[in-house]
Amino acid sequence: MLINMVPNVLLFLLVAAMAATATSPPKPVDVPIQKNYVPTWASDHIKHINGGNEVQLSLDKWTGTGFQSKGSYLFGHFSMQIKMVPGDSAGVVTAFYLSSQNSEHDEIDFEFLGNRSGQPYILQTNIFSGGKGDREQRTYLWFDPTKDYHSYTVLWNMRQIVFFVDDVPIRVFKNSKDLGVRYPFNQPMKIYSSLWNADDWATRGGLEKTDWSKAPFVASYKGFHVDGCEASMPHSACPTLGRRWWDQKAFDDLDGQQWRKLKWVRDRYTIYNYCTDRVRYPTMSPECTRDRDI
Repeated sequence: MLINMVPNVLLFLLVAAMAATATSPPKPVDVPIQKNYVPTWASDHIKHINGGNEVQLSLDKWTGTGFQSKGSYLFGHFSMQIKMVPGDSAGVVTAFYLSSQNSEHDEIDFEFLGNRSGQPYILQTNIFSGGKGDREQRTYLWFDPTKDYHSYTVLWNMRQIVFFVDDVPIRVFKNSKDLGVRYPFNQPMKIYSSLWNADDWATRGGLEKTDWSKAPFVASYKGFHVDGCEASMPHSACPTLGRRWWDQKAFDDLDGQQWRKLKWVRDRYTIYNYCTDRVRYPTMSPECTRDRDI
């Protein structure tokens, strides 16, 4: 009987060891929108529900709308739960992103590109550093993002930027300053979200136009989690650098399970990656190998 128990004991120890080495970020804390955010424009197109624990953004032929964080942040963990515009959403973009405030700006983007009814949403991510972008990746989602809320999260520290969808990493951008690639590290960023018309490019390169007979288009939000180092523009470094949970060694890299999840997304759902586009970029960017994009 003791011999029969050995495989089960070994299995238990293996699972326990995997759990002990996991580096998943802490669970986001849900708060009302007014704790961390204010309207950016067209506040009359933002509907507060349940005391601001949920909001709806609406887009019509005259205007979209958006909101932004009260503070600017240098590194942290930022999450939003979003339910996308249902039905025919061609030409409509729902965005959740971080951005600094100058000409050589840094930016970390989630952009959700609407589509005709029955066609899947496309999630486009991009990263700007020192004013340089052109690092688009496009991914289908493995669920219908219009049916329920799903979490979209950015983890940003000195070593890496990670995009998560429901705790599944879909993209990594490593600090490759040693390879000559600029990395967002010294420009505090505000957090933004918006709903707007982009039918000049968003759906099939602008071939599909927004059908205004379907307006208003409505996207729903909740969560509004912000856990970052708040900083003003003159700061060159976060005063708490090295003391926050995201600065710890466990978050310098993905763990093995997270890399496997990321590979699953890339193999099954990624439809465009700038790292493999030799037409736009005859020479591959140096960060692509480190980010395991090839």
